[in-house]
Amino acid sequence: MEATKIAEKTCGACAYWKELDGASGECRVRPPQAIAFRIGDETKVKTCFPVTREQDWCGEFRLR
Repeated sequence: MEATKIAEKTCGACAYWKELDGASGECRVRPPQAIAFRIGDETKVKTCFPVTREQDWCGEFRLR
């Protein structure tokens, strides 16, 4: 009997993942998240996608 290779459902193989530096990338399954922070007396807002490692995984996987 021959073993069948099953694709791992990791971020690195997901259609929603955009590689940044080989080991990490942005999860783009949802819109960017807004993050508010203060610098001195000023409040700033930045939007960004969550950064995940290539071997991470979640329940939203979709093969590329």
